[in-house]
Amino acid sequence: MGPMTRVSLTTAEPAIALGALDGRYRSVVAPLVDHLSEAALNRNRVHVEVEWFIHLCQSQVLPGLPELSAEQVGGLRGIVESFGPEEIAELAAIEAETVHDVKAVEYFIVRRLPPLGLERLAQLVHFACTSEDINNLAYAVGIRDAVSQVWLPAARQMVEQLGALAQEAAQTPMLSRTHGQPATPTTLGKEIAVFVHRLTRQIRRVETQEYLGKINGATGTYAAHLAAAPEADWQSVAKSFVEGLGLSFNPLTTQIESHDYQAELYADIARFNRILHGLCVDVWSYISIGFFRQIPVAGATGSSTMPHKVNPIRFENAEANLEISNALLDSLGATLVESRWQRDLTDSSGQRNIGTALGHSVLALSNVTKGLRQLDVAEEVIAADLGTNWEVLGEAIQTVMRAEAIAGTEGMANPYERLKNLTRGRRVDAEKLKEFVAGLGLSPEAEERLKNLTPHQYTGLAATLAAQHGT
Repeated sequence: MGPMTRVSLTTAEPAIALGALDGRYRSVVAPLVDHLSEAALNRNRVHVEVEWFIHLCQSQVLPGLPELSAEQVGGLRGIVESFGPEEIAELAAIEAETVHDVKAVEYFIVRRLPPLGLERLAQLVHFACTSEDINNLAYAVGIRDAVSQVWLPAARQMVEQLGALAQEAAQTPMLSRTHGQPATPTTLGKEIAVFVHRLTRQIRRVETQEYLGKINGATGTYAAHLAAAPEADWQSVAKSFVEGLGLSFNPLTTQIESHDYQAELYADIARFNRILHGLCVDVWSYISIGFFRQIPVAGATGSSTMPHKVNPIRFENAEANLEISNALLDSLGATLVESRWQRDLTDSSGQRNIGTALGHSVLALSNVTKGLRQLDVAEEVIAADLGTNWEVLGEAIQTVMRAEAIAGTEGMANPYERLKNLTRGRRVDAEKLKEFVAGLGLSPEAEERLKNLTPHQYTGLAATLAAQHGT
């Protein structure tokens, strides 16, 4: 059979996307577009250029600069506020001529000065700036807003849903498994609360992240600034400008802002992703042994051939997207902190993937949140599993024997070895354990306590810990 003749899709509508985030999952990650897309980057470049223009006038750093009127300031900021589809197209047309994205932004702004009576100040646009002065600040603003307005709310919502599950199951006794083998009982809620606690800690790290910026010229020396206005305190002017954008000032750089803060941020988000990946694996496993039932979605198909199945697809989808997100975040964190001598362009290419890296994490968060809402705790299955593993009380018995020996009770020698002989590799029921306890010679109080102990009661402070740390 020869090759099939097909209609080319390369000229089709933009909705036919090459990547999954811009196609199948577009609705989930769409909020990131307003912060980390190419259009958003250009809007943020315009924002930085406009604010630098205003800042220079307000600071009066150059002879002949006028004091801008409120109407002129409003008009300049209106260039940013009205930035939409028509402006995106116009900027693209300018860039097609300049073959330089930041220079296109400069020309775009200059075109809008005459109606504001500012045409004589055309040379103030992009004054003393290298492209990276604008880019590093535009990226910092976009990354900050994407994290604070999209990623963090999604992460908090997911952890809140997880916390609700931890509270619901705080007192549900469950057999633990260490190394895959039956171990000291816990509660389902306590085990979920461990993830709540770990994820919350990573969220706090992301919440306190600094976003750095610089505006110090072609090699970070303020050379052009001083040549034009040697009397100005350019370090102070730069610092107040960067901080006025809501960023932290980086006082010492090469041509580029060093991107160390980005590497720190991506490491924290990647760590959050890895912890969440562990949760997905555990929940998937609990579903597979029946500890969770999945609530079917009306009309949904679980399997194309097996009608009975409700597959844990939300958690499987999340696993894959967390892995893709981390691959990109790890690459960005490693690449961005290096630059040859005073500047190379590896960071420029790398940073264009920030939205994709965060997008796969946001998609995973959405899937986990939805998946958690479809879980129902199968308490009877969990209880039955626990009820067939009485041997886990061996730990309690031998520890009580140790305490009794310390208190002076006779006949408590070799407690661990005696319990090992009774329980290792054997299934022990309630009757055998009670018979064993009765023959130990414990104090009446200790013997009564152990005779009344069941695997379902042997959960220590698990319920309390879940209540304290699972929100």
